[in-house]
Amino acid sequence: MVISMVAIMVAVLAWVAMVPRVREISQPAVDVTSVARQVRQETAWAISQPALPVGWKATNVRFAAAAGGPRTWHAGYLSPDGNYLSIDQTDLAGATDNWVSALTSNGQGEGTVSAAGRTWLKLSSRDTVQRSLVSRGPGGHDLATVLSGTAPYTELVQFAEALQPVPAS
Repeated sequence: MVISMVAIMVAVLAWVAMVPRVREISQPAVDVTSVARQVRQETAWAISQPALPVGWKATNVRFAAAAGGPRTWHAGYLSPDGNYLSIDQTDLAGATDNWVSALTSNGQGEGTVSAAGRTWLKLSSRDTVQRSLVSRGPGGHDLATVLSGTAPYTELVQFAEALQPVPAS
């Protein structure tokens, strides 16, 4: 009886060792540029898109209105360190306190920082691991911009510095 149990265990372990396992699910990169150009043409907003170095991966992009909220341009990225960062932009009329609060997970102010010729408000969520930079107005070409993610502020500042205007055509 013991010998048959050992034989069964050996067979099961051999079978488990031979079965391939998925260690990581790879998602194809998203074409942010084509959606950005479409948003730019459709709205005439001077939206921005980051010009990031090799190693960054675009994970999602959309242009939509959240439930009852303003139309928002959004693009999300994974940094080489595995941090998630995103950009959200809307016109100043739509950039209500509720809009900013929703995007920053009710972030609380932690001062300001200068990046890309603008002053950004630093916000940190108490509910989640999320830090954000928020800019409204003239430096943002009459748009409100929220940069958010799991990255430290230094990486968010680098992300802000990488922002480039999307060409009109």
